[in-house]
Amino acid sequence: MATGTVLRISSRNYSSWSLRGFLLARLSGLPFTVEVVSPDDPATKAELLMQSSSIRIPSLVHDGAEVWDTTAIGEFLNELCPEAQMLPADRLARARCRSISGEMHAGFHALRSSLPMNLRAHHPDFTVWSAARADIERICQTWRDCLGQWGGPWLFGARPSVADAFYAPVVTRFRTYDVKLDAVCEAYAKQVLAWPDMVEWAAEAEAEAQDKIEELELDAEF
Repeated sequence: MATGTVLRISSRNYSSWSLRGFLLARLSGLPFTVEVVSPDDPATKAELLMQSSSIRIPSLVHDGAEVWDTTAIGEFLNELCPEAQMLPADRLARARCRSISGEMHAGFHALRSSLPMNLRAHHPDFTVWSAARADIERICQTWRDCLGQWGGPWLFGARPSVADAFYAPVVTRFRTYDVKLDAVCEAYAKQVLAWPDMVEWAAEAEAEAQDKIEELELDAEF
C-alpha cells in the first residue's frame, strides 16, 4: 500500500468535519499523517462558521488523489481498505448505515447552528430551543433504532462503522451543552467518548492553541 497519506484538518476543538475525517481515516487502518490548516485562514474559518458553500477541509491526499467531503472520504477509504469493514457486511445494515450517515452529513441544521462543536467548553443547564430539540430527538431515535436492531454497543453491532464516526461529533455537542439523554443513548454516548481515537482527539483539542473563535463561544444564556 502506498505511503505518504496525509489528512488535512482544521481545529480539533471546533471542527466536527475534521473529527469525522480523522475517525474515518483511523477506522480504515491506513497509516496517515495529519496536517493542520490554521483556523484563522479565511476559507477555513468560513467553513467552521458554516458560511462557505462547500466544505473542503478535511481532505485526504493518497497516491495522487485528493478527496474532500467526509462522505467521499469514507467511501474512498472503504474501497481502498475493504478489510477494515468500515461499512456493515449485511446488505440491509449497510443501506441503513449509508442512510443515517447521509442524514447526519446533510441535515440537522438547527442543531449545528445553535449548538456548535466546542470540546473545551461546558454549559450546564444550557437552554436548547425547539428546533434543535427536534433534531436531538431524531438523532436519539436513530440511535435507539440501530442499537435495538443490531444489538450495540456500536450502531451496527460489535465494531464501530462509518455511522459512528459521523455521529461522534454530536456526542461531544451533547456533553458541551448538557443535553440529557435516556439510558440507551447515554450508554452509547459513553461508548463513543471512550473510543481510543476519540480520547486521543479530545486530548489534542485540549492541548492545541487556546485561541478562541468568538462566534463559536456561546454564553449559557444563549
